Amino acid sequence: MKQHIRTLLYTGLISASLGLVSCEDYLDRDVESTVSSEDAFNTFEHFQGFTEELYYCLPDQAHCYWQTSFNWGEDEIISFGKDYFMGYKVDLGDFWGWQAAFDGWGCGWMDGNNVSSTSTDRMQKRFWPLAWYGIRKANIGLANLDKLVDATSEQRNLIAGQLYFFRGWFHFMMMQYFGGMPYIDSVPSSTEPLRNPRLSYQECADKAAEDFRMAADLLPINWDDTDTGRPTYGNNQQRINKIMALSYLGKNYLWAGSPLMNYSTQGSRTYNAEYCQKAAEAFAELLELVESGQTQYALVDFDHYSDVFYTYKLNAMNPGSTEAIFQSPMYDWWMGSGWCLGPQFFGSNQHGATNDCLFSPTANYVNYYGMANGLPLDDPDSGFNPEYPWRDRDPRFYHDIIYDGLQVIQSVSKFTEEQINAQIQYANLYTGGNYRHDSNESRTGYLLRKFTPLEVNYYDEGIRDYGDALTIQVSWMRLADVYLMYAEAAANGYGSANGSAPGFSMTALDAFNRIRQRAGAGDMASKYSSTLDGFNSELRRERAVELSYEGLRFNDLRRWLLLTEYPYTIKTSQEFDRVELNTEDPTQSHVANWREEVILTRNFQEKHYWLPLKTDEVNIYPEFYQNPGW
Repeated sequence: MKQHIRTLLYTGLISASLGLVSCEDYLDRDVESTVSSEDAFNTFEHFQGFTEELYYCLPDQAHCYWQTSFNWGEDEIISFGKDYFMGYKVDLGDFWGWQAAFDGWGCGWMDGNNVSSTSTDRMQKRFWPLAWYGIRKANIGLANLDKLVDATSEQRNLIAGQLYFFRGWFHFMMMQYFGGMPYIDSVPSSTEPLRNPRLSYQECADKAAEDFRMAADLLPINWDDTDTGRPTYGNNQQRINKIMALSYLGKNYLWAGSPLMNYSTQGSRTYNAEYCQKAAEAFAELLELVESGQTQYALVDFDHYSDVFYTYKLNAMNPGSTEAIFQSPMYDWWMGSGWCLGPQFFGSNQHGATNDCLFSPTANYVNYYGMANGLPLDDPDSGFNPEYPWRDRDPRFYHDIIYDGLQVIQSVSKFTEEQINAQIQYANLYTGGNYRHDSNESRTGYLLRKFTPLEVNYYDEGIRDYGDALTIQVSWMRLADVYLMYAEAAANGYGSANGSAPGFSMTALDAFNRIRQRAGAGDMASKYSSTLDGFNSELRRERAVELSYEGLRFNDLRRWLLLTEYPYTIKTSQEFDRVELNTEDPTQSHVANWREEVILTRNFQEKHYWLPLKTDEVNIYPEFYQNPGW
């Protein structure tokens, strides 16, 4: 799909199949739309129409709310204290806030009221209710595969592969946040009481792996290369395929082998080598196909890096380019509604505009962006100079972050004399600058630009095009993540940076450096790659930089058992004085009194490693129990 969920095959048949599977009263239908099970499942066209409702169960994490709130209390970002942001609630230790019962609307994509699997309203796409609905629907489809008689073997495989993938994906996504869950792999009887027990995390992971493996074996690399996909040639990018299934097979195994998940099941706070090896093998199978040119996926060259995250004035084309593996549909017209993903009103607090929903990148997180030579800022050999802190940084720093002195406003024709004197076309982010404000500008000395072009601001009037010309997308899975997950799995599965999956020539270090090289940053130094601890330290920093602000950090810190550990519990601001602004090359600007100040300390406990389940649901039957501490 290049643009919308509406381009899926046979979507007009969804209403006909819906009557067979509706388990919620919000899925209203006409009596005349009910068809028999034989008619719903006997042809590929009918069965695919039934299956495609599962795509409508995917939340769009970047657009499902008026303000963007999918970065959840990680150390990477801080909000202005709006209590309807889940990140704000997490900072306070209020992990109940994901539930609509505690917030009305629900804080973002996890839960909400007025949810629908058939609507194209992004506000009605919330994960918790639609995941359970999607699991039931996938199970109904799998139970009725024998009724698919008017279809080719290719079409039968396509139907089954999609159903297995979605069943695995919905379960896996729940497991990330809540731990081991009941794994529902059949259609529950309406006459028998619920007694499905919560399994251990690794037991759940084994079942999800079976579903992802089945999907990978049944599905093609590219639907465009199938007879079935030919009628929608060029619009099949987001259909579930082998690469998607392999990427989640590997991720599922890596998560099962990560310290938190291994601790919750085996009692060990270390990686589980066996699960990491399985993850490395799945990722290797995928990367072998990519590296040999057998797929439609490739890392985007750095000159076009922004295409992964947004498109601007390109007729509402979806971003992602060749790197996006798995994305949510973009449901309705407001495709650019990434409010708070970037600063729309530069220098606004003193000049008549407001932007009181903005998120600021924390200084402690921006510090992960090291030097162009690949070394971290605190390495004695890095060359970092706190008097010239913007000089020779990792190229992704300049792509993702607005720093002091950068010219962000091009048009000054409408400036008042006061604005001209204040030089607000430059990001005045030094301590006391007019881009610094605790309630409607930067709290930290930095602003975010990763998802928003600079011209989308109040003064250049790009804000006028925000909803029409700018399309923002945050992928659930992209190829750079796969390389880094392979690096992590291979290193911890085989005990060193030189570890690799059997039969695959790429080592963990090779995969890591592939991402650094794409960005134009230096390879991992041998002082780090020579030990597993050193490799893991740099791997965590690389994930922080490459995958910054994409909603992954919360789960990374949790699975590494770092959420409760200093310095991951603090959020800081960067304080400094501007000595000299270099308007020709702001990377050469001179500052003084470089220091950090803690603006927030989060007091987490061990219970915060898992989200609390809904109280009314854990009271349904004893085997579905609440997470410890909640």
